[in-house]
Amino acid sequence: MNSNFHIWTLTPTDVYKTLTTTPQGISEAEANLRLKQSGYNELPEPQTRPLILRFTDQLTHFMALLLWVAGILAFISQTPELGWAIWAVIWINAIFSFWQEYQAEKALSALKKILPSQAKVFRDGKLSVIAARELVSGDVMQLEEGDKISADARIIESQSLYVDVSVLTGESLPVPRISEPVTAANIHASEASNLVFAGSTVAAGRGLAVVYATGTHTEFGQVAHLTAHVKREASTLEVQISRVVHIITIIALSMGVVIFLLTKLLVGMQLKESFIFAIGIIVAFVPEGLLPTVSLALAIGVKRMATQNALVRRLSAVETLSAVTVICTDKTGTLTKNEMTVRQLWIPNTNINVTGVGYEPKGEVEVITEELRTTEAQRTQRNEVRLMLAGAALCSNARLNHPPNSNQWQVLGDPTEGALLVAAIKAGLKLEELQQQAPRVREIPFDSHRRMMTVLLYQSCIDRDSIFGLTNRRDAEDAEAGRNLAQSHEGVGLLDSDDHENSQYLIFTKGSTLDVLQHSRYLWQPGEKLELTETQREEVVAANDQLASQGYRVLGVATRQGGAELNQLDNNLLEQDLTFLGLVGMIDPPRPEVADAIALCHRAGIQVTMITGDYGLTAAAIAQRIGLANGKPRIITGEQLGHLSDTQLRQILNKHKTGLVFARVMPEQKLRLVEAYKTLGHVVAVTGDGVNDAPALRAANIGIAMGISGTDVAREAADIVLIDDNFATIVSAIEQGRAVYQNIRKFMTYILASNMAEFLPFLAMVFLKIPPALVILQILAIDLGTDMLPALALGAEKPEAGSMELPPRKKNQPLLDLPLLLRAYCFLGLLEGLAGMAGFFFVWWTNGYNLPQLQALSPSILSHSADATIMAIYYQATTMTLAVIVACQDGNVFACRSERFSILRLGFFTNRFIWWGIAVEWFLILSIIYYPSLQKVFSTAALKPSYLLMLLLCPPFILMADELRKRMLGSVNHQN
Repeated sequence: MNSNFHIWTLTPTDVYKTLTTTPQGISEAEANLRLKQSGYNELPEPQTRPLILRFTDQLTHFMALLLWVAGILAFISQTPELGWAIWAVIWINAIFSFWQEYQAEKALSALKKILPSQAKVFRDGKLSVIAARELVSGDVMQLEEGDKISADARIIESQSLYVDVSVLTGESLPVPRISEPVTAANIHASEASNLVFAGSTVAAGRGLAVVYATGTHTEFGQVAHLTAHVKREASTLEVQISRVVHIITIIALSMGVVIFLLTKLLVGMQLKESFIFAIGIIVAFVPEGLLPTVSLALAIGVKRMATQNALVRRLSAVETLSAVTVICTDKTGTLTKNEMTVRQLWIPNTNINVTGVGYEPKGEVEVITEELRTTEAQRTQRNEVRLMLAGAALCSNARLNHPPNSNQWQVLGDPTEGALLVAAIKAGLKLEELQQQAPRVREIPFDSHRRMMTVLLYQSCIDRDSIFGLTNRRDAEDAEAGRNLAQSHEGVGLLDSDDHENSQYLIFTKGSTLDVLQHSRYLWQPGEKLELTETQREEVVAANDQLASQGYRVLGVATRQGGAELNQLDNNLLEQDLTFLGLVGMIDPPRPEVADAIALCHRAGIQVTMITGDYGLTAAAIAQRIGLANGKPRIITGEQLGHLSDTQLRQILNKHKTGLVFARVMPEQKLRLVEAYKTLGHVVAVTGDGVNDAPALRAANIGIAMGISGTDVAREAADIVLIDDNFATIVSAIEQGRAVYQNIRKFMTYILASNMAEFLPFLAMVFLKIPPALVILQILAIDLGTDMLPALALGAEKPEAGSMELPPRKKNQPLLDLPLLLRAYCFLGLLEGLAGMAGFFFVWWTNGYNLPQLQALSPSILSHSADATIMAIYYQATTMTLAVIVACQDGNVFACRSERFSILRLGFFTNRFIWWGIAVEWFLILSIIYYPSLQKVFSTAALKPSYLLMLLLCPPFILMADELRKRMLGSVNHQN
């Protein structure tokens, strides 16, 4: 912004004139023209670490450094072909890992675009929701609590508006924002109390503001350091994988040293040969394909969650989901549809039905139907209902829209307020006329502590009949009755047309019944205003509880009238001495899929706790309807929670595993509940949609924000955003998180099993004094060539049937635990190694050599001095070992598809990627065996057809052995 252009010094009228706009905003055509001139309201992408440096990271991590050292040692030992091969492995692995990580990052970026930042602006006089990047100078923005401000703007109207500007100024507390001009011209824009800036958020209140700067011209855009690269913290999964790599590396180095000493001391090899075989052992134990496979598994998990309406903002959340033990969930919009419909009204001594469903204003307030229009008492009752609904509608900020070419009505704003507008229309009220006849002077916005909203209206020019909607009724009798009623209401003066001087202002308050009732001194009954007695208070509470126990969300509505002195009162005094009008009961039906999702959570060992700001009986009715509680739920109100010590709270949380409902809870209390659960050792997922939910979302292990009803602040604080605001989506995401964690364990088992099979030939060489049954380049062919694609296919496995029937994994359970190591090294790997050695001996045996004869030939083979015939047999024998291990891995990949279930239950063809992996694997291995150029590189020889037929026995051998193991373990577990 031009420093000479001090917009904060201008009056609202001058602001409109200077920016060539109006209170109704600019036209769509003008907006498009300005967009072409100024460009989109967006900043350049933040500077990221250059791709070349991110690629070099793949060449310098711990496992890569180990292989670099192994390659250098190979050169030192004068085996350059081995050194080049090991270094080639590093490059291949780096390229693949970098590509997978890059693809995963691109996928996350693409997902963020699904929920673009939006802004509410007036275009062509109508409130519209547009993409924030389309904001232009002169746009009139509507600001509400929780909104992220996307451009620099001048406040024109302000209602208790507080803005969080910490991103620009570091100010820790929200600061008030006003609409009046700031006379000081020699201040910085950030010091002007009537300006808001891009990047800040609305902490409380509401207002209107005119955009004066967008994109790089904003204050945010001019602060260069804000776009600097922020170092990313390592996720828990990355820490676990790093730990796995370190453990396996220690095993590899230890085995390498052992083999070096044994070959030198027991076998009597030359130093050079012992060195080479030690390098071979190290290479055999290093799982080169582990890191790219982990990246792919995470990327697949993120994409699958996106198809199920869960957008992952942080990759670490994918793994954490598998350990979730408690879900703290909101009620409205998450467990329910968030489609509010007013179905019941209550005025003293009378219950009234409202027909119709959803936001389409079709239906009747039944007291207004023709058959009830016969007596003066009924007409009085009808007008009382209209008064209450008029007050509720005027005390709302939502708007009803009926988009062209659409059958659906839409609500811009709070769905609860949208339902109130629809009910008012059903009662025959004209909302635009109401707002024109009773313009809003002042507003006290709703907050979670007061649980009320109040508006002050100027009503000196109001048409006393039309506030009840009488003018749009054909019956003149009604109009006459309304005037008669006006004369009888002198006690309150709501319709008193004679005393304009002393009754210019009208207050309407809506909110929690108990809170509105607490601020009410009077009760409006037909024809008179009565001092509220304790008996009448109890009647109101009883009516409220009856509606709430049926699952209705109930709001109380009250009013007050007075002169200009009302506008001078502070907020606390303004909401005193109210006259209670009645109750509005609206239903928000549970989502049909939620009951099954909660039942699935219970079977999966996941506790579900409802935390809501709603009334306890309403929450309890919904809890019972969706199966959150088997019997009567335990309800704890925010007030009761405030009196509990931390120890008492933990005792309650420990005792009640199901059916726990916290009602009338304030946001800071939600944070306390999250911390209490975490103290008990739980992994907590918490949902939130409001600006005050951000601390709880950040404190939880998994913060889940709402994509539809959630504020920008909540979405920024969350790990996952639900596009559909649906509780069932959370359960699906947890299932996917469990699948990702299990898939990582599956391909780790698969990879480590072949590592043991590669190690066994060297062990046999030491103790049987025979030549090694594998050469080092053949080990590399298994690890990086033939094993890679089947391992990636395991990373794409879908969630196992029954995965949500198991309890959550323990928070500190390592990926590489003892059962996995035992299965991979001591069972599957051992069997593969023995099968490989059997293939090695079989080739020698069919050529007429037994073990003693092979032992006699060993020195000449190791020194490469044996004759050509012997070396040809040796190459064929090592090739057979290589082929047997690869064939066994084909059985292993099916065995590793589940740690618990038989392949017969899973099916052989339910993961087509495995078959593609096997096909590519055998293309590579046959090329290595039969292609002359590759034979020289990998020291292989063509196998006889009879040998190839023997390979067909290897996959079923491994698979059947693991099937037997699963069956035995299943029997033991069943007995236990």
